[in-house]
Amino acid sequence: MNGGGHRRAQARSSRPRTTIRHHAMDSPLKVLFFVLPLLALIAAAEGWYLQRRRGRDYDWRAYFASLADAIGRRAVVIALGSGVAGAFLYWIWEHRLATIPMDSAWSWLGLFVGQEFCYYWMHRADHRIRWLWATHAVHHSPNQLNLSAAYRLGWTAPVSGAALFFAPLVYIGFSPLVVLVALATNLLYQFWLHTELIGRLGPLEWVLNTPAHHRVHHASNPEYLDRNYGGVLIVFDRLFGTLAVERADTPLVYGLVKPLTTHNPLKIAFHAWWAMFRDLAHARSVREVFLTLLGPPEWHPAASQQARRDDVCAARGAVPGKGECAAVVAARAARGG
Repeated sequence: MNGGGHRRAQARSSRPRTTIRHHAMDSPLKVLFFVLPLLALIAAAEGWYLQRRRGRDYDWRAYFASLADAIGRRAVVIALGSGVAGAFLYWIWEHRLATIPMDSAWSWLGLFVGQEFCYYWMHRADHRIRWLWATHAVHHSPNQLNLSAAYRLGWTAPVSGAALFFAPLVYIGFSPLVVLVALATNLLYQFWLHTELIGRLGPLEWVLNTPAHHRVHHASNPEYLDRNYGGVLIVFDRLFGTLAVERADTPLVYGLVKPLTTHNPLKIAFHAWWAMFRDLAHARSVREVFLTLLGPPEWHPAASQQARRDDVCAARGAVPGKGECAAVVAARAARGG
């Protein structure tokens, strides 16, 4: 090797491992950001069609709030990198059981099924652990379900640690990079699920996550809460009893249990975190601190429960303890913040 080549090789080998990890973890997320203009254009076309051809009231302010959320999320990823979870995944990779070569269809099939399984449990935890819900609530905050909601995902994923649910895949031998590629593909697939323009898809409803399944997932009716967690597949919802189908007598109501009406990207990104830390200030014991952070989103310290119930009912224009308000409170007292 000549002198120049030797110096270049030394420079490559001396690059900080953390920098290499950052770029490797960031690459699949960059793909999602680079396709954002196309996704936003398709979402705008849907909005135009709904408004002009269907006579629907389309919330363009929510459209631009979702776009601002996506741009802000990219800025956060640039600033923070892959976060704590990313660093931990690479630590696991260094202590993996084996290395699975991605040179056969069976390897890719195993990655797909494994990623879907881990995604199901991550998504289920996003809904049932308040620390994770504080980030995921952003995705459920639009009060209309349309394609622009697909890329409203919040800014705090790098600190939430949700990506740790994919650690078993890395431990058995899938590299963090291919795991993130699979996750990015999963999220891109889900873009088309966020629409009311596509009806039920016959036999595909048994295997795949479809717009019909995902509309139920985004509903805040007590009958539909915490259902249909699948990414590409719906089979794990069938296996673990979390599947729900829209009922003819119960129209879907989208958004959070306590509707979020702001279009301010900062308030959208941090409203659930603010509510969680506000509850934390009311915690009076170690148990209450633990449950406030890691318990279900509907759990609140005793000091703030009544006020939150009243807020939910007031937001829905209902009387506390009466009719639908009582059912909503019983199911999820103040899930939206």
